[in-house]
Amino acid sequence: MGLTHQSTGKGALDEMFNVQLNSPDEIVIALAGNPNTGKSTVFNSLTGLNQHTGNWPGKTVTNAQGRYAHKDKKFVLVDLPGTYSLLANSVEEEVARDFICFGKPQATVVVTDATSLERNLILVLQILEITDKVVLCVNLMDEAKRKGIEVDLQGLSESLGVSVVGTSARDGVGLEELKDTVYKVALGEISLKPKKIHYGKEIEEVLQTIEGKMEKVVEDQINSRWVALQLLNGDTKILQSINTYLKEQELNSEGLEGCIKEGEEFLKKENIKQEENQDKIVAAIVKEAEKIHKKTVLIKNEKYNEMDRKIDNILTSRVFGIPIMIALLGIVFWITLEGAEYPAEALATFFSAMEQPISNFVLGLGVPDWLHGMLVFGVYRTLSWVVAVMLPPMAIFFPLFTLLEDLGYLPRVAFNLDNFFKKACAHGKQALTMCMGFGCNAAGVIACRIIDSPRERLIAIITNNFVPCNGRFPILISMAVIFIGGSATGISQSFIATLSVLGVIILGVVLTLVVSKILSKTILKGLPSSFTLELPPYRKPQVGRVLVRSILDRTLFVLGRAIMVAAPAGIVIWIMANIMVGDISILDHCAAFLDPFGRLIGMDGYIIMAFILGLPANEIVIPIIVMSYLSTGAMLELDSLEALRELLIDNGWTWLTAVCVMIFTLLHFPCGTTMLTIRKETQSKKWTFASFMIPTVTGVFVCFIVAQTARLLGLV
Repeated sequence: MGLTHQSTGKGALDEMFNVQLNSPDEIVIALAGNPNTGKSTVFNSLTGLNQHTGNWPGKTVTNAQGRYAHKDKKFVLVDLPGTYSLLANSVEEEVARDFICFGKPQATVVVTDATSLERNLILVLQILEITDKVVLCVNLMDEAKRKGIEVDLQGLSESLGVSVVGTSARDGVGLEELKDTVYKVALGEISLKPKKIHYGKEIEEVLQTIEGKMEKVVEDQINSRWVALQLLNGDTKILQSINTYLKEQELNSEGLEGCIKEGEEFLKKENIKQEENQDKIVAAIVKEAEKIHKKTVLIKNEKYNEMDRKIDNILTSRVFGIPIMIALLGIVFWITLEGAEYPAEALATFFSAMEQPISNFVLGLGVPDWLHGMLVFGVYRTLSWVVAVMLPPMAIFFPLFTLLEDLGYLPRVAFNLDNFFKKACAHGKQALTMCMGFGCNAAGVIACRIIDSPRERLIAIITNNFVPCNGRFPILISMAVIFIGGSATGISQSFIATLSVLGVIILGVVLTLVVSKILSKTILKGLPSSFTLELPPYRKPQVGRVLVRSILDRTLFVLGRAIMVAAPAGIVIWIMANIMVGDISILDHCAAFLDPFGRLIGMDGYIIMAFILGLPANEIVIPIIVMSYLSTGAMLELDSLEALRELLIDNGWTWLTAVCVMIFTLLHFPCGTTMLTIRKETQSKKWTFASFMIPTVTGVFVCFIVAQTARLLGLV
């Protein structure tokens, strides 16, 4: 019964799908559906898990699972990848198909969009070929009502032969009824007679022939008609799945091969081509979906999506699409820049005031001076700087970014950039993973899972570091304000600084495309694959949910990660700055060694050392530079940007130094957390090393060109 201890192939399924059951009494429910139907919102609402819900196709690429209790039973809800069909043309489709078929959940909930039901029914009809225990969740009923679309839920239930529940998951409407229905279906309290599609006389004859043979081979372990249909449809991967998940049953492989050969001989005898077969099967499903939709859905307003299309004509146009995208990005950065200033100062003041009491407490413990210095001036100052600098801009940037996501704008960004990535022989979804990198490159690397092609996924992972993460913005912003916008005052200074930061970001996007093209033509050769990108309807963002999700799921998560890596970094920095070799510290020795190289690329040895020591967290690069120039032996926070400006100028900085620092901030090795994430995602030391070297070499090359060109032209 489902994934209990008596389940067929349980070991393989547990390993593949990572479904963990606390007891054999738990009921496993699969949650399937097209992208952009609110499937993840249903999942979160039922289980209470803080899973991120994205408003673009393919966001859920792994099987998230959660638990909930209803009446006297406990349920395990497995959130399958969002997919448009089960034809196994992608990783998402194959995973969803295999779990529904071989995982044998006690019920499968299929989430559909009430405003796009005709397209969603294609997946529903395919799932009904696999299992009888289906509950259809027609979500976004509020959106349908607003657009003048009426769905006859009772008629839909009669047409499909399964239970149908209407919901508005974002508002929690209909979820209790959904729980009740799932409960009854899983326990067999509802009699179901699912709709079976008739594929035409020729195909039905072949199906009956193969199904009879197949039934003797697989017995009652899987739906023999569905397996026969998959073989007719040219899906040979189904055999591999059968052998993987039903291996404990000692299936007759010769019997399977015999069924295949018999089907092929029949098709050859009847002069039926494989491609024609596939077309007929798909056509039959599409026609049935159209028939049911026409019968059960009434559209009162035929122009219900006219406003969305008018907006898309502007936001995705060749003329205005890219400029509007850049302008919106600039506005987000400007708001982040302006809004983060005062909270950052308040946090810095608070941490500064707390340092003396903490220092007194540590000294009161009777620890030696070296340990006191390491803990207070090393660890505490590093952590306080990271939190003060990182938290305010993240708390502003992530909610703004999530609002654009919730509104439905990010898929338009992918649409606008798709042609550029196609020309770079990369995947269009890389635009989405690149956008995630603005918040955190480690999150951007994880997001690369949505790319099916291993080759294109590697390209996206390696180049994700070319867009600056939240940790690098403080460096970019401070350099832009001090040196680029330094001659202006007031709002003009912020405007000029924002433009310069935006210019650096655009440079990062351009280099992402260029390096992607180079990789695709050299070490990662191959043709770009195609993908389906759906532009979801624009929806009113749920501000409260966005704030909670962005603060808890993103801001605090990234901040916690930064604190974990910043603490040991503080110890290393303190040791290098305080242990003397001769008359100078280890840090000074290293900086002197690197100084000629640093000068060559427009910087100096202390700046290079700051980037190296800032490997755990980019936020501490500027404090390390300040500590090095002042020879304090501990990171020191200056009172203002003006004080920082004077210190940097006194140590030989010019506009060229600032520009090279900004470029190298954009183009250098990923932070420690991102490196670990790359290693985990690629399972390869080689590609992790490549992800380290490629941006670093690019940064050194670009800085060298800029520095030497400026010097040759006499600009410095």
